Amino acid sequence: MQGKQAKIVSPTQERAILGYLATTRYPARDQVMFLLSMKAGLRAQEMASLTWAMVTDAQGQVAEVLHVPNRASKGKTGGRTIPLHPDLQAALVTLQSVRGDMATPERPLLFSERGGGLSPATVRLWFHRLYTSLKMDGCSSHSGRRTFITRAARKVSQVGGSLRDVQDLAGHTSLAMTQRYIEGDTEAKRKLVALI
Repeated sequence: MQGKQAKIVSPTQERAILGYLATTRYPARDQVMFLLSMKAGLRAQEMASLTWAMVTDAQGQVAEVLHVPNRASKGKTGGRTIPLHPDLQAALVTLQSVRGDMATPERPLLFSERGGGLSPATVRLWFHRLYTSLKMDGCSSHSGRRTFITRAARKVSQVGGSLRDVQDLAGHTSLAMTQRYIEGDTEAKRKLVALI
């Protein structure tokens, strides 16, 4: 990642964005798209590649996990399984009920006005328009991903995990790449130094 990194989204901004998305033309789809970024850390390319089969179980119900195969990810090793955050799972259930017969395993999860799937460029443009309309300068389609990785890194020790677990969730081949995504926390550094 060269140049400026996308800004992370605060919890207050996240709530405001979800409130705004509830008023859009396709609120169920739009909330899922935003939550795929914030609560699963997906890239635009991965979001565009998702089908219902990747988020449902054998009975067609929204599953507990999201499967991102290598072909839907970046590179040959980016595939992974991500546990679904309860907010994302609930949003997917809502989207599935809204889509009805269109929510079949082979169909794209995210759809355009004409009903077809979205391209990665369209997903990036959707995020650009969202953040621009809310005057959130410095945010992009990667902001949710950076937010997800940063939040996971800050909480992972509380659940007995390590940065390796965050790396797996992010689909990175190296821990160094994962570390470049993590936003530092001045207050946490101050508290840490006080403990030394």
